[in-house]
Amino acid sequence: MTASPALERRMADLAGRQVPFVKVTVVRALHPTSAQPGDTALVLEDGRIEGFVGGVCAETTVRVQALRLLRSGESLLLRISPDAPAEPQEEGESGTLLVANPCLSGGELELFLEPLRPAPVVLVLGDTPIGRSLVTLGAGLEYDVRPAAGEVGAEELADVAAVVIASHGRQEEGLLTHAARAGVPYVALVASRRRGAAVLDGLDLTAEQRDRIHTPAGLWIGARTPGEIAVSILAELVASRHALAVHTEEAAAGPAPPSAEPQTARDPVCDMTVAVVADTPYSDAGGHRHWFCSTGCRDRFEAGTAQPAETP
Repeated sequence: MTASPALERRMADLAGRQVPFVKVTVVRALHPTSAQPGDTALVLEDGRIEGFVGGVCAETTVRVQALRLLRSGESLLLRISPDAPAEPQEEGESGTLLVANPCLSGGELELFLEPLRPAPVVLVLGDTPIGRSLVTLGAGLEYDVRPAAGEVGAEELADVAAVVIASHGRQEEGLLTHAARAGVPYVALVASRRRGAAVLDGLDLTAEQRDRIHTPAGLWIGARTPGEIAVSILAELVASRHALAVHTEEAAAGPAPPSAEPQTARDPVCDMTVAVVADTPYSDAGGHRHWFCSTGCRDRFEAGTAQPAETP
């Protein structure tokens, strides 16, 4: 099953610009449904759907699950059926999720959802034992680890996930300053606590920007060799990417912060779970905001709950 040439070009464009998306392919359709096996669509981070995998009701379910997969990175075989249990149900350990869809008129859909996320770009400054270990080990994590030049402009940092300075005092200040100002999610300086503090004090940054720089770089794991130090830095980067703050044994034993789930709501008319994104229909009728799978459900809701206009 292949996407249309236009959609293939769109996927290549998104991948080339490091834009994450979920590719959705219909693998089975039990009529009556509007989708056919082979129909394909892309779901972007903002919830937009490009392509076709069914009507608005199928799209609503696909959008919710696709936004979740963009965060987990896992693929999913999604079965949508009007006869499924009210709550989503995992089927064994096969990576299949069964979801009810009351809007479908007797048909069923089976779709494969594949998140395509660009490899995180990690810039490493320093042709040193630690720097070389970071390049070697980072590739095993499927990170796009690249050696950084001494002079890197802000525009070159726009899509960078991490910057690690392991140059032992060479050309540190410029890249640290640019990375902190550009809001690179993870910035680390390999240095002793004393030297790291002195370097940060000399940078033209706000206190908040300085606080975001990790120095000494890496989690405390008793690392001694360049390879072990690289492992500790990559471990800290992984924890940072998953919004975990694990620096000590006590912190690691504590509760993990909640994962970033897409905001969802229940459609009060059809009871479907909908993703709350920019173009999700909603209504403030009745003094409380409700979200809907379609404008049809919204219109039916407003017809039954909105207060009648006063006659002049």
